[in-house]
Amino acid sequence: MRSSSAGDGSFDVVVVGGGQAGLAIGWHLARSPLRFVVLEASGEIGYSWRTRWDSLTLFTSAQFDGLPGMAFPAPPDTYPDKDAVADYLARYAAAFDLPIRLNARVTALRHTDGRFEIRTRNEVLRAGQVVVATGPFQTPHVPSLTGTFDPAVTQLHSAGYHNPERLPAGRTLVVGGGNSGLQIADELAATRQVVVSAGERPAALPQRILGRDLFWWLTRLGVIRVSSTTRLGRRLRGRGEFVVGSSRRRLLRAGVEFRPRLVGASGRTAHFADGTDLDVDVVVWATGYRPDYSWISVPDVICEGRPVHRRGATDVAGLYFLGLPWQHTRGSALLGFVADDAAHVAARIGAKRDAR
Repeated sequence: MRSSSAGDGSFDVVVVGGGQAGLAIGWHLARSPLRFVVLEASGEIGYSWRTRWDSLTLFTSAQFDGLPGMAFPAPPDTYPDKDAVADYLARYAAAFDLPIRLNARVTALRHTDGRFEIRTRNEVLRAGQVVVATGPFQTPHVPSLTGTFDPAVTQLHSAGYHNPERLPAGRTLVVGGGNSGLQIADELAATRQVVVSAGERPAALPQRILGRDLFWWLTRLGVIRVSSTTRLGRRLRGRGEFVVGSSRRRLLRAGVEFRPRLVGASGRTAHFADGTDLDVDVVVWATGYRPDYSWISVPDVICEGRPVHRRGATDVAGLYFLGLPWQHTRGSALLGFVADDAAHVAARIGAKRDAR
């Protein structure tokens, strides 16, 4: 990776986040005359992928997992695991010599006199433009019900789950029926009794249809790139996320039991919305993540905890977001499709530069 030094701490663009979105916009910026830096909170590129559960694989095949300028190095119809993704991101940053600072968690972002001040734990940087590319997986969300289980019940968020061997034996309750929850339940069912608690049942889609990857069809039909502002886009977004490759029927065959929404707990007993109870030994909270923009002190940019933007551009000139779910399309937060929004944001950055 090229040097990210700037003697006076001043850059044309600062990118906050060195994940897939940050690297994608970095690729575009590296092809411009702008002086920029990518700030990554962790000590290595790909860290957030490498630390997820051991058996995690993408639900998109490798042909749809590449960032701008570099295809994913795997047979197109295979499904990379999380370590392959982490390795790819690290190689990508090195191949394009992107200026990245590791261990540079941003603690504050302010806007004064037409420029941005970016504070990390160790320094203060200044920039004319900023891209917030911290991604959708920021703070694990755990409901307050965690405190009502007996301390003898082992509890962890899916962010801290790695494999069945690390969990104590016993009946395991997985709370959450999304992709993570069902994949973890499927894995655990081979060695223990597993119960999945979920409220709404998301639509389940097969990973392959007529011999083709699901995302081949979604791309071919144009669904993956339907704008969120269109009538169809609003309908698709309103239906929520869909589950890929894991189905209720498959898990039932594996011995997984399903219960409705978890509404309470006392001791070792979980209480469900239909009035039934169940004693459990382990609880895995596959309840997703929440964004954390508490470090952004720029007025009118964050509303009710979420960015206010139009395809990543805020009303504050020079401040952008990238990698958000449904930022523009269903693919906006996915590894192989974030490139579309990255190109758009890069064009906005270039236009602002040229207008000076």
